[in-house]
Amino acid sequence: MAQCDVCNKGVSFGIKVSHSNRRSNRTWRPNVRKVKAIVNGTPKKINVCTRCLRSNKVTRAI
Repeated sequence: MAQCDVCNKGVSFGIKVSHSNRRSNRTWRPNVRKVKAIVNGTPKKINVCTRCLRSNKVTRAI
């Protein structure tokens, strides 16, 4: 679910490093919102990251 339908931004993985240099796995999740947008001329609910919303890559349906 945590994937943008516009730019395909998804979960990325990495390693969390503590102050004592102990390492453990972690994830970074994109800020994805369910938005009613116009897709192919019809309003539809899609998952969009806030970066795409802010840069007007999506036209929102009211």
